[in-house]
Amino acid sequence: MRLAITRKVSPEIGRCELTYLERSPIEFARAAKQHEDYEICLRALGCEVHSLAAEPGMPDSVFVEDAAVVLDEIAVLCRPGAQSRRNEVASIAQALRPYRTIVHIEPPGTLEGGDVLRIGKTVFVGISQRSNHTGCAQLREQLEPYGYAVQAVAVEKCLHRKSAVTQVGDHDLLINPAWAEERAFKAFALIEVDPGEPFAANALLLGEHVIYPAAYPRTRRRLEERGIAVVPVQVDELAKAEGGVTCCSLILNVH
Repeated sequence: MRLAITRKVSPEIGRCELTYLERSPIEFARAAKQHEDYEICLRALGCEVHSLAAEPGMPDSVFVEDAAVVLDEIAVLCRPGAQSRRNEVASIAQALRPYRTIVHIEPPGTLEGGDVLRIGKTVFVGISQRSNHTGCAQLREQLEPYGYAVQAVAVEKCLHRKSAVTQVGDHDLLINPAWAEERAFKAFALIEVDPGEPFAANALLLGEHVIYPAAYPRTRRRLEERGIAVVPVQVDELAKAEGGVTCCSLILNVH
C-alpha cells in the first residue's frame, strides 16, 4: 500500500516564510480547497491519505515534505533551516512512528526534505539556505548502511533542490537548467522546463503518473510529448507560499 501523509492548510499561511518570492495575499479558503483537491488526486492515484489536522501557529506546516526524508528502510526527521518551522517535526514523527525506524538530524545540521531528491539508491542533497553540509553529512552517515549514495549539490536562485529538478519517470528528470547544474544529473534523460515557466520543474511522480501544477501548460506539453501521463492540479494559491506539489505530502510504501 502507498500511504500519503498530508496536513491541512494553516489558517496563518499568510505569515509563511518567503525567500525568493515577494509576499502577496494568500486567500486561505482557496488554498484550503486546492489542498483538498490535491488530496483527492492522491487518493485517485492509489494512495491512502493520512491527513493531519491544521497547525494554527505554524504557517508553513502544510508543506510536510520538509519535516522528514522517508525511505523504505528508515525515516530521517529533519531539522529545518528556518527556525520557525522546527516545531512542525514532532507531529510528523508521531505519524511516521508506526511505519518506520526513526533517526534525527542533530544541531548544527540543518536539512529540509525539499532539498532531498532520491532516485533509486542515489540521494541528491541540495546545499541551500535551508540545508547545510553538516545536515547532508549526517544524512549520508544514516543512509549509507542501507546502500544509498548521498551526493551534495549546490542550490542557487531557488528555495530547494526540488524547486529546480524532480523525477518524472524511471530515468527522466524535469529540470530548470538555470537553477540546477545539468552535469550533476548527466546519468538521466533531462526534460527542460519552458523558459517562460521558471518555476515549472516541481512535479510529483506517483507510479505511472505525474501530479503537476496546472499553471504551467507549456512545460506540461513537453512532458506529454515524452509520453508522460500528467495529472494537473491547481496549486497556484499554495505557490504564493513557495510551495509545490512535492512538498504537500510524504509518500511511503507500507505493508
